[in-house]
Amino acid sequence: MPNGEYLRYVALGDSQTEGLGDGDDAVGLRGFADRLAEHLAAVNPALRYANLAVRGRVAGQVRAEQLGPALALRPDLATVVTGVNDLLRPRFDAAEVAGHLEEMFAALTAAGAHVVTVTFPDIGKIAPLARPIRSRVFDLNTRIRAAAARHGVAVAETGRQAVATDPRLWSADRLHAGPLGHERIAAAVAQAIHLPGSDDAWTLPLPPRRVPTGRQAAAAELRWAAAFLGPWLGRRLRGRSSGDNRAAKRPELLPLSATPDSADTGRRESS
Repeated sequence: MPNGEYLRYVALGDSQTEGLGDGDDAVGLRGFADRLAEHLAAVNPALRYANLAVRGRVAGQVRAEQLGPALALRPDLATVVTGVNDLLRPRFDAAEVAGHLEEMFAALTAAGAHVVTVTFPDIGKIAPLARPIRSRVFDLNTRIRAAAARHGVAVAETGRQAVATDPRLWSADRLHAGPLGHERIAAAVAQAIHLPGSDDAWTLPLPPRRVPTGRQAAAAELRWAAAFLGPWLGRRLRGRSSGDNRAAKRPELLPLSATPDSADTGRRESS
């Protein structure tokens, strides 16, 4: 859109788009989509923004649950970011995941929306215990780029920047970006859509940091496995998801300054 004057921004996705790692459920989640909406509103204060993302969702669920409501909101800008939860599943199928993404790309662009997606960084450099699945990330990224090219979807190439694996951009669980990481993702998307005032500063490395010794790194891996990997595996074995009984935090298009009613902000639904 000329001059980046978007009026209706809708975000689809999972926990990253919901904003996990940037705030919490007590004080509220921010995340890259909220931060991008702030950039958009700085260009056009008339912007209205909806966030349909729900943590724990795999790509097929995002397509099944969020695409229809997103189309009903008639966005002129949409972000579609999903696939990491699929990467972590034992029966990951890159073609199937990319197929769900492509269906969303096709439907949203056909409806007149400008669509943006991202590629994912090398997970093995963020969580060393995840190195066995890093080839999945590379495969999915290749398929995302191809699907995006077929539908004129802009791609924020966070997966190709070395800074994206700096641990200071990630929360303690290493699965979700921290505040600085969400800030960088928002800046990457802003650049991908040529938003006025955006640039490539998000690609710049952080100042040098002290590298932990081998013993310190090993101890950190054990702490991470106990605090985050173990509980995650436990939920998988029980067939549970962190997103069970949750709703989108911002299901309607609202001015950025407006706060959704508490019943619609991603709190647990009554059942």
